[in-house]
Amino acid sequence: MTSSAYSSLKISDFRYFIAARLAVNIALQIQGVAVGWQIYALTKDPLSLGLVGLSEAFPAIGIALYAGHIADIIDRRIIALYATFLLIVSSIFLTVASASVESIPVLVGVIYCLMALSGLARGFYAPAVFGIMSDIVPRKHYGNAIAWNTTIWQASAVAGPCLGGFLYIYFAAAKTYFFSTIFLVVAFAFFVLIKSRTVFAARESVSVFENIKEGLHFVFSNQIVLGAMALDLFAVLFGGAVALLPIFTSEVFHCGPQVLGILRAAPPLGACLTSMILTHRPIAKDAGIALLAAVSGFGICMISFGLSTSLCFSLILLALSGALDGVSVWLRTTIFQLATPPHMKGRVAAVNSMFIGSSNEIGEFESGMTAKIMGLVPSVVFGGCMTLLVVLITAFKAPKLRKLHLTTLYKEGAQ
Repeated sequence: MTSSAYSSLKISDFRYFIAARLAVNIALQIQGVAVGWQIYALTKDPLSLGLVGLSEAFPAIGIALYAGHIADIIDRRIIALYATFLLIVSSIFLTVASASVESIPVLVGVIYCLMALSGLARGFYAPAVFGIMSDIVPRKHYGNAIAWNTTIWQASAVAGPCLGGFLYIYFAAAKTYFFSTIFLVVAFAFFVLIKSRTVFAARESVSVFENIKEGLHFVFSNQIVLGAMALDLFAVLFGGAVALLPIFTSEVFHCGPQVLGILRAAPPLGACLTSMILTHRPIAKDAGIALLAAVSGFGICMISFGLSTSLCFSLILLALSGALDGVSVWLRTTIFQLATPPHMKGRVAAVNSMFIGSSNEIGEFESGMTAKIMGLVPSVVFGGCMTLLVVLITAFKAPKLRKLHLTTLYKEGAQ
């Protein structure tokens, strides 16, 4: 487990990898701000914002298990390149549609379709990049690499929304999507530079179904992995309020898209600071308790955010929620990397993307639906309360997760 704060950064392929992820994430964050503001400006309907997430989630969930199978039999770098190319295509069409389609219903429909295409690409992208990191970084440096990877991801989530908000206010939707496309092209170039290739252990030929079944059995028979996935699934599903930020910005704080970008950037700013701390002071003991405490704190922050009418206080709450989520992300990712055998990285990451990655998009739909039914503030408070309930249930149902120490996983190795 011994690793200096900068050990993983000494690996050139890892530097290319996090640069590619940085560019992809900035592009998607810019796109997220633009799509959210554009859809709400066109429809003035919170449910329409939720449908953006749903249109991404369905293709991602539908393809996830097959994508995980592919990531365990084909060079993961190649998969990442194809997925990034598909994201580029989606972004180009968003640019063209926003500049040329005049009918509001048609434009909204086109945006949903292109978000579905983006969701399909992300369904393949997630298991590929999860596995690429373990192809590049030695096991003893996993914790450090994950901390830097999370830091870079969160930095992009700070820069992307701020940049997206200002681009939208000055250049409108079409040119904002064009800037997103440029970042995706840069990401594609960095993935090309990575020299490491996936090395697969010699195995008997198995069917797609058997390969997927093996991955599912591993996840559902491992209480620690399953508990961590389920905890985040329901916490994100109920506790997130990102989809509703355009409404808070417009109707509660009475501001424009530049403030929306700042609000969206506040959680990743908090998470980025947390990740930087974890590069120097990683959590080793009482990891399970730390994970449960972090998710509980996240739920409390969401309740407080829903009740707040102060922009400054809301920004602080969002940043604190991000800091706590940063602890949760680092712990979960480290658990998954350490507990998963190398030949199953893609399939476990695929199940994880179904549980967690797509729960972000489905959570957006849940937020939009509950806001429409219950009202803006009650929906956010309800979500935070449900997050606390999920933590309580997980603590009792997954005692191995609650008692987990990361030092034990480092010593045991992947089973």
